[in-house]
Amino acid sequence: MVVIGDLMTDSVARAFYPLARGSDTPSSVQTYGGGSGANVAAWLAMEGVDTTFVGRRGSDITGRTREMELMGYGIDSRLVMDPERPTGTCVVMITHKGDRTMLSDPGANARLQPEDLPRDVFGPDGHLHMSAFTLINPDSRRAARMALRMARESGMSISVDGGSHAPLERAGAENFLDWTNGARLLFANPQQAKVLTGREEPEAAAKVLTAWYPNVAIKLGDEGALWASKTRDDLETVPAEPVEPSPGSIGAGDAFIAGFLPSWLAGKHPKDSLTRAQSLAARALHQPGARPDLGD
Repeated sequence: MVVIGDLMTDSVARAFYPLARGSDTPSSVQTYGGGSGANVAAWLAMEGVDTTFVGRRGSDITGRTREMELMGYGIDSRLVMDPERPTGTCVVMITHKGDRTMLSDPGANARLQPEDLPRDVFGPDGHLHMSAFTLINPDSRRAARMALRMARESGMSISVDGGSHAPLERAGAENFLDWTNGARLLFANPQQAKVLTGREEPEAAAKVLTAWYPNVAIKLGDEGALWASKTRDDLETVPAEPVEPSPGSIGAGDAFIAGFLPSWLAGKHPKDSLTRAQSLAARALHQPGARPDLGD
């Protein structure tokens, strides 16, 4: 499995009370390894999948720490060190009610270049998962599109995710659908699916999306998940596992992808793949941060 995407440091600030604008609010602030692409790679590796992660980091101590973390999961880390830009950072603000807002600085992620792509990881027996953030960012888009082309030409299967609905909307639905042409599988949540199709209902959006992607998995949060296929009229749905989330959990969507892919690529029934995805997402909700706990 080859994952191309973002490597970040997540600073998670969880407010205990309503935000006191212009003043101080008592909070808990913790720092974790993050980045959607790196998170998916970490969860895949913890599932026992041979995983390669391709990305870019800064020459700072933070970048070195993030890369060592990936190696600790057993990931084949193919990170290029940027001499100018720092390792990416995301400030995750969680209100006292649990609402999440992200302030992202992609840093070195935005400078991924075509020459950064290791040619030896592309082959007919592999699968490429592409983080949408690498495509959405204008400065890394050329590398992302080249990676998708190399994967198609080498016979790899391809999956992509929708990233985050606001930057996806800024990039434009038609552009994203064009950039990801040839992907066999799209992962999205209802907000991302709406941006891409204009449809409010996830079920309707999923069916529309099968015109571009043969398979579509929609993450519905505490309402479960659904799967749609170009070759079938009916949808597969599974409920979410009941779980009391950790206050600082932020990686359930990435864990969902890592739970779904190995099962689906092994030819399991989509419902079985959704069930496994939901199980791994529930595990992610039990812990703070976006990556699996290496102590488990």
